[in-house]
Amino acid sequence: MSLLRSKYYDHPDGEDAFGKIVATNKYALSAGLAWSMFDVLTLSKPQGYLPTLGRFAYNTGPLMGMATAFTLTTLAATNARGKDDKINYLIGGFAAGGVFGAWKHNHVAGLCAGLFLGIAGVIKKMSIEQGWEFFPNTPLKQYGGLNIAGNDWTIMADPPKNWTTEKKQE
Repeated sequence: MSLLRSKYYDHPDGEDAFGKIVATNKYALSAGLAWSMFDVLTLSKPQGYLPTLGRFAYNTGPLMGMATAFTLTTLAATNARGKDDKINYLIGGFAAGGVFGAWKHNHVAGLCAGLFLGIAGVIKKMSIEQGWEFFPNTPLKQYGGLNIAGNDWTIMADPPKNWTTEKKQE
């Protein structure tokens, strides 16, 4: 299996630390690059290559650090406690919040982010344990498009096609 194709739940919690770090950092890297692009083009507007790369590093690095902190802390908590439950994800969320607080130089923001990320981790772990998806991957029904004649835009069904016009009575 390719390393870049690794997923977080390919192995049980507490195993394959490097694969899990790669899996979480893929999402952190893509989110960091997207946010950095937005930041560079609309907010900070740095002049030159080095300041632009600096903004990319400033935004992407901490997000990858948060993903790594969550993954390693969850792994360590699973191995230290000997249990695979929601508390490990809560602890990992607080570790990621600590990285966020250090990034923003604000311990209250780190505590709030840790609480939010910990609760998000608990909800994710519950979804894995109970077999439901928070964001299901089902295709959405598409309305509209270029072929308008193929779509039914009425509220009610079409009338039956066996009607005739009224005849005059003589």
